[in-house]
Amino acid sequence: MSGTSLVTARERALAVLGGEPDDQTLGRYLHGIPGVDAVGLEQRAAGLGTRSIKTSSKKWALDKIISLVDLTTLEGADTPGKVRSLVAKAVNPDPADPSTPRVAAVCVYGDMVPYAVDALGGAHGDPDDGLISVAAVATAFPSGRSSLEIKLADTAEAVAAGADEIDMVIDRGAFLAGRYGQVFDQISAVKDACRRADGTSASLKVILETGELVTYDNVRRASWLSILAGGDFIKTSTGKVSPAATLPVTLLMLEVVRDWHLATGHRVGVKPAGGIRASKDAIKYLVTVAETVGEDWLVPHLFRFGASSLLNDVLLQRQKMTTGHYSGPDYVTID
Repeated sequence: MSGTSLVTARERALAVLGGEPDDQTLGRYLHGIPGVDAVGLEQRAAGLGTRSIKTSSKKWALDKIISLVDLTTLEGADTPGKVRSLVAKAVNPDPADPSTPRVAAVCVYGDMVPYAVDALGGAHGDPDDGLISVAAVATAFPSGRSSLEIKLADTAEAVAAGADEIDMVIDRGAFLAGRYGQVFDQISAVKDACRRADGTSASLKVILETGELVTYDNVRRASWLSILAGGDFIKTSTGKVSPAATLPVTLLMLEVVRDWHLATGHRVGVKPAGGIRASKDAIKYLVTVAETVGEDWLVPHLFRFGASSLLNDVLLQRQKMTTGHYSGPDYVTID
């Protein structure tokens, strides 16, 4: 899977903005976007969260969740052995049931990318083809507090090592201070650093860290800014800040993606990450996607779950549907 080109993204931005993406032009555009009706947004999210799925559809939903998971380990104590174990689970989530789908990607720190690529072997590739991508967090994840040169080197090194996707974090301090041009330029520069020597590009997910943006209006503006700058995905959170993904915030980001698609014909993905641990909650997200942007978005290049423990609950629920009873806690591996 490869992302959109930087040139195309910039051309779209210029057409939408009607001028250069500097602080003044971006500020005028972003603050001209209507404010979020917080009560209405939360009510709609709550309503979508009550939608039920028929028993006959639950197996489909559980399999769909697995196929959209970025199985993640982002700890300072990560080792090559832990990454290899994660990859083994990604390739074969339930050894007792070979019909279990693979996850979409494994997400690791940049220095762990070579180990993930090597462990995947022939299973490494486009998740839309049933293979597994390697995603790497970059740009001084999770804080984003480093120079642009370091952020670009971080990105380029991960791509050169075989990463198919880069999960970058925006400079929240710059955004909250109104330095929108700086945030735009950094996203664009990281997008350019995702290019490979053969002209293809790793997909770029832009992490907003919505828990630090405080307001829904800021989340909406940051979503638009990230898309204008060339992000292939907008992602809620690093998983290191609370609150992480929430249904109202994800709904809001999906509405931005929908409006962008209606305006330009260009599709952008959404990735809620952090705090989604139960199958019943993940199903609410599937419903929200289907009701907001359509079922066409329920594919790996347009929607992902950033998760580590979610997969275990899905496997337990899936096994219960097969046998009629829950397995013990040792049925699934501990990540």
